[in-house]
Amino acid sequence: MDMSSSRGRHSSYTPNSLLALSWLGSDDQGASILTTAHDLLAAQQAIAAALPAGLADCCRVARIDGNTLTIAVPAAAHANKLRHMQTRLTTTLHEAGWNIEQIQIRVQGSLAALHPTRVREIQPLDDQALQAFDNLKDNVDAGPLADAIRRLLQRHGGS
Repeated sequence: MDMSSSRGRHSSYTPNSLLALSWLGSDDQGASILTTAHDLLAAQQAIAAALPAGLADCCRVARIDGNTLTIAVPAAAHANKLRHMQTRLTTTLHEAGWNIEQIQIRVQGSLAALHPTRVREIQPLDDQALQAFDNLKDNVDAGPLADAIRRLLQRHGGS
């Protein structure tokens, strides 16, 4: 294998990784591993392109078994979101040339360590914003919206 031409196409590969790839491809079992890894990565890219960024970052294609694709997620909340998107994901995979009929979702808590939750930055409301909500409160009919505005004002020190 000519390393210089390979580096041009795969600039992130080191000489050691190229050696490992050529070694894996040297027999049928290694070639099967490479094919499986390639398929998993390609499916991962197709899934990631179809999901919102926050969800795509934490989902991993874990297995492809015939017409079934298994996606691993770090928590039940992610699994629930994916279940609502299964039809769209299956359609996206079909359009990308995959013969996937079913998507299974598995919660794997070990993925949570790889994707820590982001801390939401809360900015307090300034006096102008509090005044605007106070004016809005006076012009809204009684009901859930008025109650929510009242609670917001109480939390932020407004009237």
